[in-house]
Amino acid sequence: MKDHLKTSEWGLGLKGHTIIAGPCSAETPEQVEKVCLEMKKENIIPSIFRAGIWKPRTRPGSFEGIGEDGLKWMEIVRHHLNIPITTEVGNTAHVELALKHKVDVLWIGARTTVNPFAVQEIAEALRGTDIPVMVKNPMNPDLQLWIGALERLHAVGINKLAAIHRGFSDAYDKRFRNKPNWSMPIHLKREWKGMEVINDPSHIVGKRDGILEVSQRAINFGLDGLMIETHHDPDNAWSDAKQQVTPAQLKDILSKIDFKSTLGAEKPSERLSDLRTAVDHLDDQLIDLLVERFSVIDQIGSHKREHKLTVFQSDRWKQVMDSRTDKGVAKGLSEKFMKELLFTIHEESVKRQEKQLRSGDPVKKDA
Repeated sequence: MKDHLKTSEWGLGLKGHTIIAGPCSAETPEQVEKVCLEMKKENIIPSIFRAGIWKPRTRPGSFEGIGEDGLKWMEIVRHHLNIPITTEVGNTAHVELALKHKVDVLWIGARTTVNPFAVQEIAEALRGTDIPVMVKNPMNPDLQLWIGALERLHAVGINKLAAIHRGFSDAYDKRFRNKPNWSMPIHLKREWKGMEVINDPSHIVGKRDGILEVSQRAINFGLDGLMIETHHDPDNAWSDAKQQVTPAQLKDILSKIDFKSTLGAEKPSERLSDLRTAVDHLDDQLIDLLVERFSVIDQIGSHKREHKLTVFQSDRWKQVMDSRTDKGVAKGLSEKFMKELLFTIHEESVKRQEKQLRSGDPVKKDA
């Protein structure tokens, strides 16, 4: 990545883990006030108060947000809690109204992140401002699209940037509303040094049950905070009722999370350094073993080419998968890990053998 992406000045400027909470949507001034008062009663004041003003919906006729009136109600939050407020913007008109009403932090939603044209228009509308902006991941697991949205904002002078990990669409995984795909936020933090990533367990789980588990995993993976939808009466919320919690439930969730240090720029202990060095040596050995294994695979490919055998041998593949998986499980490794590891190795083996077979094909003229 470029040098400017290594700056230590990224983020929201808050210390420790950032907690963003508030209703999915601002519904009425009474609702906003009740959420604030219950937060005060439970002594659970978030770092930032969130509320959707405009709600992008898949089909017309659904509640699409209260609009500009909701921005006026955010003064209630400032009066009761005296904390920053944040809302989602999806176009230039939203940006202009949010700036007019002095919203402290903006976020760009997943449905907008997928569209570089929309992100660019929002970026241009923000040119010359220094308002912090958070960018949710796109609907599909496309890291470059996520980074590209952040870069477009940086290019117009927005330096206070953070990312929000809200999971990815997956029609086949019924455990989540949006599959977390934990490697994506980790890769983002690795590629963009200093970038804060806030986890949104509400949208990942899609229901109250499971928010604690996903939140803890996010902290374990070194993410920098949580955005949890919080409503005084979740069951009667106008949008996303199943995934919102009460302020009391929010307090209970946060009290049970083991917030861990990411070490950051701190110097690790001597013991931790020794253990990391041991892991480095073991990784070197793993790489050497893989090189040696694939060297043998290349020889197998050459043999198959000479004897006109197919690359894929189903009986052999089943025998390898079953026997190696059983050995791994017997030694304490999970069955899921073993199968994913063996599948990845197998894919690379097939590619290498296929390359060997192609090297023996008759030369064909281009079509």
